[in-house]
Amino acid sequence: MSAGNIMAEAAMGIGLLGLLGCSGLLVVVLLFWAIGLYNRIIRAENECDRMWSNVDVVLQQRYDQFTSLVETIRGYAKHEKEMFDQFAEARMAAAGASKGGDIGGVMKNEALLGQMLPKIYAVAEQYPDLKANENFLQLQNEISDMENIISDRREAYNAAATNFNNLIEVFPNVIVANWMGKGELELYVVDMAARQRPSLEF
Repeated sequence: MSAGNIMAEAAMGIGLLGLLGCSGLLVVVLLFWAIGLYNRIIRAENECDRMWSNVDVVLQQRYDQFTSLVETIRGYAKHEKEMFDQFAEARMAAAGASKGGDIGGVMKNEALLGQMLPKIYAVAEQYPDLKANENFLQLQNEISDMENIISDRREAYNAAATNFNNLIEVFPNVIVANWMGKGELELYVVDMAARQRPSLEF
């Protein structure tokens, strides 16, 4: 074998080793990137879960207040049993959806509650003694205050969910997100009917 051939084969060997080395380095870089992205997605998802838990706490408190409010009014307006029962069913459905993290279910039942609350308060207007009831007045104030807290926490959840959605939807992150089985999170948007808070002043 001539010296030229030996040198050519040596050059080819060095080139092959260099190629393998670059390929190995690329694999390592991609592996570290994927691990880092995996951890970011998990942290972002956990933050969304934490934010929703904060929403859920105040929703459950408000649903309890609704129950107390309806029971107080029921004592004066027993003939409105059907309406009160419908309200109780919607409240229970909303509370169950909230506990299960079903954002769509919460929005649907919140809209229903938002439509029914004015009817509940309209019944209360017919009873002067009820309107002067200290417990009733306190519940009105607590529900009104709770609405503001829910609004703030809803915004915080939506911000976290939007960040998560942006993280998993851009390329090439979407490849890892799909491999992890992660999909877009639903935002908590209040229906316009539910947005119309009932007047709590008589």
